[in-house]
Amino acid sequence: MAILDDDPRKQQLRLRGIRVQGTRSDIVAVAEQTGAEVLLIAIPSAGSAVIRDLYDIAASAGLAVAALPPVAELLGQGIGVAQLRPLTDADLLGRHAVDTDMASIAGYLRGKVVLVTGAGGSIGSELCRQILPFKPAELVLVDHDESAIHACQLTLDGRGQLDTPNLVVASIRDRDRMRAVFQRWRPHVVFHAAALKHVPLLEMHPDEAVKTNVWGTQNVLEAAATAGVERFVNISTDKAADPINMLGRTKRVAEQLTAGMAAQTAGRFLSVRFGNVLGSRGSVLTAFRSQIENGGPVTVTHPDVTRYFMTVQEAVQLVIQAGAIGNDGEVLVLDMGEPVRIAEVAERMVASSPHDVEIIYTGLRPGEKVHEVLFGMDEQDHRPHHPLISHVMVPPMTAPPSIDQLTS
Repeated sequence: MAILDDDPRKQQLRLRGIRVQGTRSDIVAVAEQTGAEVLLIAIPSAGSAVIRDLYDIAASAGLAVAALPPVAELLGQGIGVAQLRPLTDADLLGRHAVDTDMASIAGYLRGKVVLVTGAGGSIGSELCRQILPFKPAELVLVDHDESAIHACQLTLDGRGQLDTPNLVVASIRDRDRMRAVFQRWRPHVVFHAAALKHVPLLEMHPDEAVKTNVWGTQNVLEAAATAGVERFVNISTDKAADPINMLGRTKRVAEQLTAGMAAQTAGRFLSVRFGNVLGSRGSVLTAFRSQIENGGPVTVTHPDVTRYFMTVQEAVQLVIQAGAIGNDGEVLVLDMGEPVRIAEVAERMVASSPHDVEIIYTGLRPGEKVHEVLFGMDEQDHRPHHPLISHVMVPPMTAPPSIDQLTS
């Protein structure tokens, strides 16, 4: 057994008789000296880059790896052997230190009627889970998928009886229905997470992208304005920065429509933009894991493709924080850390599999970029309030364009 620490002040110190024998660069040598079989990463504040570096060194030394979970998961717990666990995808790809101003969040959610569109989706359901502890007067779940609403309610109350009026089956494409829902509940705060999001499918069916992401968003914006909503947060994507595909173009328009409504109504209307979310439905990691379980091959579009990753919990925590500090008409961009090469992700997952699995490259699909960006060419990274949230402005748009205008 040995202790390693990168802090030069701790070298040669002893903890209960166990000596600090070096830094991370000494992992291989110390493992050989001691015959160690496991590397324990006892750094709950470590980001994904540090975890990946330690994981790769450990793999070269033939060490299994276990880690303490992030700080947020340890709050209220004692730290001991019971908290050590195998590394997760979130540890390797999406671990960020998120500093949340709980008082400001509580100020705009507690005692308010909060409505979430797309409440059954990955982002929407996590929004509901994180909003509930702030004790809103009512939390209204809106989704066109009744099974998704059921699954969300089950995680919220453990019963899933579908017997409360705050569960609303409705499509954002239905303008009259949206107006009726907003008039019934008169929400103070809205998180608009409903959207179509799969790039290849939306390239094949661009009309559907426009109907949901543009016209549906306009329906929700108009209903919110009519109902006197105090704060409206539109969930966007990094694809909206210098967009080249239908998802990006439609979500960029949604940002502009939200900014346009900000200029027309007394409420505060803003958007939040971020990249890939770990644990979301359709995630590349889910696809890789399924391919590995089936014996492969694992399909990667291009060896140089990179993407930003963040856990759904961290992304939503920052979305809720953004709702507290965002100004009218802004797009708030979440800091996603460093982009990750998808080929490296595939290689790590294959290396940890007991089977020999081939990785093949299939080529970029229509509308896909090699590298995503979080900011457009004309946008500046300005962080006046929170170190992980940038504020940018987008040109406002007051009326949605036609399908022909977006697809031409």
